[in-house]
Amino acid sequence: QVQLEESGGGSVQAGASLRLTCAASGRTGSNYRTGWFRQAPGKEREFVAAITASGSLTQYSDSVRGRFAISRDNAKNTVYLQMNSLKPEDTANFYCAAGTRGISYPAARSKESYDYWGQGTQVTVSS
Repeated sequence: QVQLEESGGGSVQAGASLRLTCAASGRTGSNYRTGWFRQAPGKEREFVAAITASGSLTQYSDSVRGRFAISRDNAKNTVYLQMNSLKPEDTANFYCAAGTRGISYPAARSKESYDYWGQGTQVTVSS
């Protein structure tokens, strides 16, 4: 079992930056690819960014590409999501997820491909 805990959310003005942290504990290791997803009230949970277990490959949704950056420090069992130039439409509960199965690169955008989820951290961006 892997436990994931997100932190770093908060309430900010448009244009500000936040860095989210996803800390893994339990049966940890550097073998898990990790994704960030978000869910706004009344909407489906959507893909934001993903990173491979080694950190060599990343991908982003069109809505955040160029503003957000995902990275990881496997020595600390931690994945980060640096969010810059935040917009009101980024307001959501952000979740990190870890996947143990080998999948294709595009499949990392699917929430069904992940095995473990954190409880989420709220990000609120006001205009």
